[in-house]
Amino acid sequence: MAGAGDDDNIPAASGSPDASLTQDDSFTATSHAGLTYPWGDGAPATGEAIRIAPGISWARIPMPGSLGHINSWLLDDADDRGEGVAIVDTGICLTVCSDEWKALYAGALSGTRITRVIGTHLHPDHIGLAGWIAKKQGVKLWMTRGEMLTARAIVADVSETVPDEALAQSRAAGWDDAAIEQQKSEGWGRFALMVFPLPRSYARMQDGDLLDMGAHRWRVVTGSGHSPEHACLWNEREGVLVSGDQVLPRISSNVSVNITEPDADPLGEWLASIDKLLATVPADVITCPAHGEPFKGLHVRLMALRDEHRMRLYNLAEAATKAPMRAVDSFPLLFNRPIGSHNQGLATGEALAHLKRLEVEGRVKREDRDGVWWYHGVA
Repeated sequence: MAGAGDDDNIPAASGSPDASLTQDDSFTATSHAGLTYPWGDGAPATGEAIRIAPGISWARIPMPGSLGHINSWLLDDADDRGEGVAIVDTGICLTVCSDEWKALYAGALSGTRITRVIGTHLHPDHIGLAGWIAKKQGVKLWMTRGEMLTARAIVADVSETVPDEALAQSRAAGWDDAAIEQQKSEGWGRFALMVFPLPRSYARMQDGDLLDMGAHRWRVVTGSGHSPEHACLWNEREGVLVSGDQVLPRISSNVSVNITEPDADPLGEWLASIDKLLATVPADVITCPAHGEPFKGLHVRLMALRDEHRMRLYNLAEAATKAPMRAVDSFPLLFNRPIGSHNQGLATGEALAHLKRLEVEGRVKREDRDGVWWYHGVA
């Protein structure tokens, strides 16, 4: 196994005001009632991995910011060179994360060959160190095409000037002049600061693919809404699902409209992905999420996520029939925490996603008043 050298060029700080700006955490209320946690609220210590089931172990990578960690899943793998371990999700490109990998190489992964790196999706806490590990270990990065190409486009967008499209979307959502000026002052292109250079070549995963890992096979089950083509991994024989951010036990993943696809309906895609997982993956699997602890009760959780989003849509539609609203006016109906300058961007994207879903369903109509969007309920 290749070792991690001293020439990694991993920064100690992200250059971002909050390195947790990875779009994993929603601002919406959510319930995890009905779930069970076989390993309680414990977690692997530094350099440690916990065996979850045949073929999979759990490591935890610390991160700064509100989420505090990402789970990395270590899958038993085998190829023509022999046995080893595939790494699923890596942490941000920061020394606090790379130091944990070095501890794992000296601890739980000592003497173990790394066979491949798998990114469930494009957010920096998932692929921030994917290029670093792939380079150091001499292995390929595996991702879906939608995630890899989108990641490349965002990493390349390093302009320091906030794009006109972003400013126009913020104004359309109802931001005042002071908020717009602050947005301009914060600059752009912070995504690239949290991602080690990605390899030029990658191995593509597609929905339904079977990843042959010797004694184990993992089926790729894709979803969207949180990201373009998120890959979950399902080991049917062992009853394990690596869910990434597609299913989290205690928080709802952020589902946002962004300037790349301003007319998209990500919440519609998210709800369709929930239905797909309900129809595809059995209820009794052990679900291994990117954040939080492994749990049982997949279908209970999926239905709770679906129903809670549906309730928020109902509340928004009802409010819009009483008085027109902008995206910023919907915050108290959607979120269970204060929205200020530090989180207004992500909250706006999520509010726009809910309002777009209501538009698609014909429950509100959008009116453009001098560049500001007002939503009217449809009786």
